[in-house]
Amino acid sequence: IICSDKTGTLTQNKMTLTKAYFDGGEIEEISSTCSENIRMLLKYGTLCSNGSVNFDAEKEEHIGDPTETSIIAAAHKNGIEKDELFKTYPRLFELPFDSDRKLMSTINSVDGKTLVIVKGAFDMLSTRCVKGDIEKAKKITNNMSEDALRVLAIAYKEIESVPENPTSDSLENDLIFLGLVGMIDPPRPEAKEAVALCRRAGIKPVMITGDHVITASAIAKELGILLEGDKAITGSELDNMTDAELDEVVQSISVYARVSPENKIRIVKAWQRKGQVVSMTGDGVNDAPALKAADIGCAMGITGTDVAKGAADITLTDDNFATIVDAVREGRGIYDNIKKVVGFLLGTNIGEVITVFVAMLLWHQTPLLSMQLLWINLVTDSLPAIALGMENVENDIMDRNPKPKTEGIFAGGLGIRIVLQGLLFALLTLIGFYLGKKYAGGLEGGQTMAFIVLAVSQVIHSFNMRSDKSLFKIGPFTNKKLNLAALSSLALVLIVLFTPIRVAFELKTLPIELYLIALGLTLIPTVLMEILKLSGLIKHKNR
Repeated sequence: IICSDKTGTLTQNKMTLTKAYFDGGEIEEISSTCSENIRMLLKYGTLCSNGSVNFDAEKEEHIGDPTETSIIAAAHKNGIEKDELFKTYPRLFELPFDSDRKLMSTINSVDGKTLVIVKGAFDMLSTRCVKGDIEKAKKITNNMSEDALRVLAIAYKEIESVPENPTSDSLENDLIFLGLVGMIDPPRPEAKEAVALCRRAGIKPVMITGDHVITASAIAKELGILLEGDKAITGSELDNMTDAELDEVVQSISVYARVSPENKIRIVKAWQRKGQVVSMTGDGVNDAPALKAADIGCAMGITGTDVAKGAADITLTDDNFATIVDAVREGRGIYDNIKKVVGFLLGTNIGEVITVFVAMLLWHQTPLLSMQLLWINLVTDSLPAIALGMENVENDIMDRNPKPKTEGIFAGGLGIRIVLQGLLFALLTLIGFYLGKKYAGGLEGGQTMAFIVLAVSQVIHSFNMRSDKSLFKIGPFTNKKLNLAALSSLALVLIVLFTPIRVAFELKTLPIELYLIALGLTLIPTVLMEILKLSGLIKHKNR
């Protein structure tokens, strides 16, 4: 499960104000020639904003909250400059935005009057207004939200003077409703494809946002997160549910709107009670507990606070949902390669152990000296194993079923395959030992034959471990690092066999027929593996 923020992660976080509504009027498109009422709305919205926009000939640089900078940019388009506005109507006090209130308020001196200006979520602000056509505003809010616009409401009231201890209760009540502004934050072009890839990979994407539920649903449908039969609920609806009730419906909920940081923890724990692995994104200080509770806490690198980054497991440097999916793919590839390396090393080493053990039982002779075994472990095991760990991620890795939390590394028959591969290596090496001893003049000839079979078969087997698909399907030599490692290993084996160094390893020269037989024995594992792969006995369980 990937629980993701909407703004900036699934969307571009490039807010553009497109529509506005002044109380009692009609919706207007934002242009450079807005009506006086809309200009007043933009002026009050700018006074109650902390963001800033730098304008130059080439581009606009937005600094701060994108919802605020979109208002400032729209005001600038209508000849209203923030800096001049703040000089003319100075700010006397600020009550910052709070995720629980979902409101921000300022006190400004406007034309000799002391005004409280409040902006924030319509459903939170509308209940605090005593004047204005709230019912009409509610319908317009819903219409804008259905068009995937984020909607902010703006209200004000006049007071005699700045209170000694200003609070939300004293400032954000008995307000006069002024109007609405609607801004678009377009989805990231790559997000829709990333969501589709998630579903192919058996991952459920869940959107969590502070936006209105209608806005969130519209974006979620466009991205493919909210499908037919899925639900979208608000944080208040979630608060009214018990944990047992949430557990019953959590699998059908794809969108959570108007959520609090506390809601995020409940969502994480509900999925974890279902046995799922949960990733949670977050950027604020209040998100830290949810990031800590998730299996994979993912902090935003651009907008995230230091507290969020400290609580998270990973930091997303570009704040992009598609990058999370890329990380899943890379993580699956790493785990896949670990399994390949472990399977290769254990299979070959089990083969060595069984070879020595069985030969001692049958003939009371060792088929491999300690020096020879050490050379095989050093040369034919290590170099190919390192190269296997660098195998490219397989193309169908995101089509596979997710790995359950309780699944071990040897699941899916890997443990049995390792043992069978070890037995096969042992059998082939013992055959080589027997033939060498019989036709090459005693124990030293048998040990030489066993050394060739075991060393070369392991190098060739490293190619078998690259994939559960046929080598001819993936291309037998597409892993250039493995090619180099295999050639290096074979070269070192040949040096030991055909130079005077062989004396130190107690190896001898064999008849040409035995070399050919040894080569034939080393190819048997590859032939058997290809037959099993083509027959479908070795395969991944794709979705």
